[in-house]
Amino acid sequence: MKKSIFSWGMLVAVCLFVTTGCQKQNDASAEVNNFEKESIAAIIQNPNTSFTVKSSSSLIAARGSAGRQVKFTYLAVALARTGLTSTLSTLNSNYTLFAPTDEAFQALGFKTIQDVVKVPKEVLTPILLYHVVAAKVMAAQVPAGPNAAVKTVNGADAFLTSNSNGVFINGSPVIVADVKAANGLIHVIDNVLLPPAGNIVATAIANSDFSFLVAAVLRASQGTTNVAALLSGDGPLTVFAPTNDAFKKAGFNTLADIGNAQPDDLTPILAYHVVPGRVFSSDLTDNMSVNMFAGGSTTITLTGRPKIKGTKNAEAFNIIKTNIVTTNGVIHVIDGVLLP
Repeated sequence: MKKSIFSWGMLVAVCLFVTTGCQKQNDASAEVNNFEKESIAAIIQNPNTSFTVKSSSSLIAARGSAGRQVKFTYLAVALARTGLTSTLSTLNSNYTLFAPTDEAFQALGFKTIQDVVKVPKEVLTPILLYHVVAAKVMAAQVPAGPNAAVKTVNGADAFLTSNSNGVFINGSPVIVADVKAANGLIHVIDNVLLPPAGNIVATAIANSDFSFLVAAVLRASQGTTNVAALLSGDGPLTVFAPTNDAFKKAGFNTLADIGNAQPDDLTPILAYHVVPGRVFSSDLTDNMSVNMFAGGSTTITLTGRPKIKGTKNAEAFNIIKTNIVTTNGVIHVIDGVLLP
């Protein structure tokens, strides 16, 4: 699965680079957290800007503990590269920017700024626009409960959640909130958000690590239930998607093995990987029982590495990638096949 995830990251990476043209502004500090005389662009482009992560929650400080300093060198370059600096410099408008940290870009595979600069603008621009809302959205205004849809400047919806652990967008925690600017707000996040590229089936087809899963869905659809149509419908649905290696561990060593399986034998297994509704990682809790589309439930544990266990599985499986947003739901990647 890592290879597939990296390709997703590189696709996003291709969207996040900029030629340097930063103007110096006053130093920013999360302790002050108020820069109302500066535009969003000026704050991000200031090379001295750094914010301090205050929460010690493992959910909030995903890549470090409280007191960690975060900067926006990669984001500044990406904004300049795409020309979005001028948009976020406009003072007669209000925007909310969910600003990925340098570590967020590095986690996608951008080892250096030059890696960002190599990404075509037409790839990078829609990704950056997916981080911007054309309104001022304070953290306190995010409704309690999961996944309130908000339209981004990209045109696609992102999903905001407020709960006892903080505020999240598409399951990614806001690690510094409500940085005030002259033309809106900045919320700092530790992940680069990827806009949906298609529905669940289309997203799986585009990922080479899901070729066994796609084959299983197509084979099952030859039986009494059109599984492909279900997963391509309006939803929303959440899929815990096994990798190719997961299917091999379950005894399907080749695609031919899946083609030889009885369609109606595959359907209940596949349906046991589907949850009705849009469930991000921020909606999961330790020892949570999750009701599956096929009936029955699975168990989520978050202590240590996040895991999921089916009723007839001898062991729990790792959740190795979360919060892949699709037009009709969410995909989480797992390293085993769940058995009802």
